[in-house]
Amino acid sequence: MPTATRTDAFQCVASLAEVTKIGLHTVYVDDQVIVLVHHENRVYALDNRCPHMGFPLDKGSVADGILTCHWHHARFDLCTGGSFDLWADDTPSFPVEVRDGDIFVDATILRPSLAQQKERLQVGLERNLSLVLAKGVISLIDESQDSRTPFAAGLEFGTRYRMQGWGQGLTMLTCFQNLLPSLRPEDRSKALTHGLAAVAADTAGRSPRFLVSPLPGGSPELPLLKQWFRRFITVRDDEGAERCIVTALRAGAGPQEMADMLFSAATDFRYIDVGHPLDFTNKAFEALDIVGWAQAEQVLTSLVPGYAAARRMEESNAWRNPIDLIVLLREAFSQIPDALTAGASHRGGWQGRAALVPVLLEDDPQASISALLAALTAGATEVELASTVAYAAALRIARFHTSNEFGDWDTALHTFTFANAVHQGLRRLDGYSAPDGYLPLLRGVFDAAMSIYLDRFLNIPAARLPQSVARNGSTPSLPALEGLLNQQQQVNQAGSAVGDYLFRGGDAVELRAELAGLLLREDRDFHTIQSVEAAFCQHDLLLAGGAPADEVVYVLVAAARYLAAHSPTARAQGQTFGIARRLHRNEKLFEG
Repeated sequence: MPTATRTDAFQCVASLAEVTKIGLHTVYVDDQVIVLVHHENRVYALDNRCPHMGFPLDKGSVADGILTCHWHHARFDLCTGGSFDLWADDTPSFPVEVRDGDIFVDATILRPSLAQQKERLQVGLERNLSLVLAKGVISLIDESQDSRTPFAAGLEFGTRYRMQGWGQGLTMLTCFQNLLPSLRPEDRSKALTHGLAAVAADTAGRSPRFLVSPLPGGSPELPLLKQWFRRFITVRDDEGAERCIVTALRAGAGPQEMADMLFSAATDFRYIDVGHPLDFTNKAFEALDIVGWAQAEQVLTSLVPGYAAARRMEESNAWRNPIDLIVLLREAFSQIPDALTAGASHRGGWQGRAALVPVLLEDDPQASISALLAALTAGATEVELASTVAYAAALRIARFHTSNEFGDWDTALHTFTFANAVHQGLRRLDGYSAPDGYLPLLRGVFDAAMSIYLDRFLNIPAARLPQSVARNGSTPSLPALEGLLNQQQQVNQAGSAVGDYLFRGGDAVELRAELAGLLLREDRDFHTIQSVEAAFCQHDLLLAGGAPADEVVYVLVAAARYLAAHSPTARAQGQTFGIARRLHRNEKLFEG
């Protein structure tokens, strides 16, 4: 294969006679392979790698100004490199000049502009094209360290083009964005590709959403809008509820006021749709933290369909029999104001966390409720109480016995992610003076405690937790999790390895990077992504709060066990991303 001779920006790469004779001819120019195509008395130059899978385009054929790759039959305009098959993406084309019987090519590669990268992301989202999405994300993150642009594109698309509103795709996207600081740099573009591909899959074939307008004229007071909003959700009127949100936002309602409105409605009924709507609400506010409050109308109204259509545990036999948990909770809620008043003078001095956790894990729902009320009376803050319940929920996963039905992993997961979302929501509302006298979201702490009670059989018998061991002064090596997760059901082994490593003084930052990288190695699983992200969030908060070492360790043990239970997968999505990255790096995929 000939190499090029440089003269200014153009380089002499071949003779016209040679290319005319062969028709399709490859040359090396600046370490890249270019295919020269002689067709209808003109010469064209294109990147020889098919942008779809890297197959050599010189092995294809030309007719009527179109070059067809013979691998998956993608078709390209010879002049521009534009593809007629959007799943293949466009291929770079280069200017050509013929001088005195020689062919000169300007092989300068022009980096796509931000507008072009955004367009590529838009096409990938519209057509549900993971490979195209991966290319756009890799360019933005690996070259520009810009994660906000692809995240914002996915958020805008997902909230606009799914009539059913916020769903799993947007939750996964936000989870991956939250995981970016824990990931190794080389894994970050893969994480956002997973997230955007989840949004594309979740919106494929769906009808778009259209925002309602605010109420005309002057806006009612926010407390009245909140009252209406909750009433409309009660009667499953999503349209009226959406109009309340838009009206409140146009009237200037801020993040805490809107969080109180939405979290109140999400906890007016017990543990709706096994916690998903409340978790989605938490993720929606986290997404707005990233992109800015200007997107609040589109984002927050997308939550309403999930509220209005949700199944309520008042309708669930498990919550009504043999013990009517709904009745117990109603009585407890009536006692919350008095408990908060009694505990107001003791706030900041509550020391009952260690004693409360085992009560929550026992077989007595009334004892759990009484203990929660007693904690408030003793001065526990809403956030402290929610943190304790979230940790107890994590222990259900850390102690989940593998003799249970496989699907029961999701039961424990739902409780944990719901409890984590309640915790994050109360942290967001910390310091807010609720018009109701107390934060209605506090009811979610009691709901989570009842779900922990209902999950008690998942810990009978309880899996053994790793125990603290004496440190020998040396830094332990990362556990061999990659090998473990190449095999099915290495749950206990993975949990023990993580616990032993951390108790021996292992680096939690490195461990989290390893766990998150292994999560990305697998094909997307909504609940596994939720479990790892929520565990990392709880881990951060426990560390920041100076929690006991065993609590800090056990939330990561829970994440490792859940991930191991759901590994290995086919890993097809990682294969697609790997192709995109190799193409981006100008690597040869098929050429000898």
